[in-house]
Amino acid sequence: MKVVSYLGGIPNARKNPEKAEMLIRFADGVNAAGDIGVVHNSRDLLQADVGVIQGWVHANSPDTKHLGLRRQVSQNTHNRHTIIIDSNLFNYTGIKTPAYHRYSMDGIFPTTGKYFWDNPDPQRWLQIRRDYNISLKDWRHPGKHILICTQRNGGWSMDGFAVVDWLHNTVQSIKQHTDRPILVRAHPGDKRANEYLQQNQGNWEISNQPSILDDFERAWCVVTYNSSPGVAAAIEGIPVFVTDPVDGGKRSQAHPVANTKIKAIEAPQFFERQQWIERICMSHWNFKELSNGSAWSHMRNYIT
Repeated sequence: MKVVSYLGGIPNARKNPEKAEMLIRFADGVNAAGDIGVVHNSRDLLQADVGVIQGWVHANSPDTKHLGLRRQVSQNTHNRHTIIIDSNLFNYTGIKTPAYHRYSMDGIFPTTGKYFWDNPDPQRWLQIRRDYNISLKDWRHPGKHILICTQRNGGWSMDGFAVVDWLHNTVQSIKQHTDRPILVRAHPGDKRANEYLQQNQGNWEISNQPSILDDFERAWCVVTYNSSPGVAAAIEGIPVFVTDPVDGGKRSQAHPVANTKIKAIEAPQFFERQQWIERICMSHWNFKELSNGSAWSHMRNYIT
């Protein structure tokens, strides 16, 4: 197979060396596994079996050159499949090495893409558990505040739904079922989040904690639209609520272990998590596994 890593899908490869490195290492691993891996620097398209991009693009994304390339690759006009590299669901730990990232094929949501997790290997969870010094903590029920984690305003994961509108709607719904205090944590990548949260201040407090683990302390539950803090909360034993209405919340990586009805916020359901976390781990690969071809060898099995 021929696999092309598109460096042109990064806004500025020199300013984003880690993003460039993962694409280069992916191509190295394809070659190590006996296929043809190509690192492509320009923004034209090459004929290939698989195109590899870092980051995603949605219908309302700005019309920039790097996003335009991602859009063309993801439409599979010159390649049969697209592999997307996305953020690591274990980043909340603050541990940076070894550097893992999340991989999917032909889509970014569990409902639209393949995450290479049909036959989970329990050893991968043991490996990632060791590397990040984490474990599935017992579900805990005591807590005080409700933690709402917002997403990047205008990002692809909310289909253009304004974060502030979602927040006001969600708080209003929560207040119908509980009088617990509400703490709002902004997406760390949304640089203007605190500004517009303060301008649209509602019945909540805004977190200024650097680590989400600080906000988890004494949290009764965590509420998200469909974002990764739901995964972190479930690992740490905090009940999760997902509000994304599309496909009943199944676009969230936390959906299998999450509540979806705010009316149950005072009596959240707890879920078995072992199979879920083992599946999550099958989509996470580190730089060494990219370079030596073990990541590609696993993903290759899903390409028909």
